[in-house]
Amino acid sequence: PKTVAFVPISGFHGDNMLAPSSNCPWYKGWEKETKGGKATGKTLLEAIDSIEPPKRPVDKPLRLPLQDVYKIGGIGTVPVGRIETGVLKPGMVVTFAPSNVTTEVKSVEMHHEQLTEGVPGDNVGFNVKNVSVKEIRRGNVAGDSKNDPPLGAASFDAQVIV
Repeated sequence: PKTVAFVPISGFHGDNMLAPSSNCPWYKGWEKETKGGKATGKTLLEAIDSIEPPKRPVDKPLRLPLQDVYKIGGIGTVPVGRIETGVLKPGMVVTFAPSNVTTEVKSVEMHHEQLTEGVPGDNVGFNVKNVSVKEIRRGNVAGDSKNDPPLGAASFDAQVIV
């Protein structure tokens, strides 16, 4: 509760959304504890702006589960997915598990814009050389071939938090 901002709002009337409302004279504002100290405000926008972005695991090996794989005419094979850990850059050599296909990344794009690198949390599409759509598929995991490449497994232990 000390780390949560409580804001009474009315989306229909716009109360306390962008500007403080006179319809809630009892409401004095919110205060919450953050890693950087205390944050205060009166509106939902201020509460959203006070959210600290999570630390992204860029120091861990690349893990990118494939959401889908497209064949785009004139471009080639484009796997897409969300980077969970590590960094994806053009020129990297990646391995897909469990198919054990290795290839070079030609380009990395997000929202139709070329990136110099993709970081955890980015939903990216990346163009790969000499790989057919039949060789890789949804559910495969891409990783850096030179830094702890992903491997298939017959079984694994998991901790599930409900």
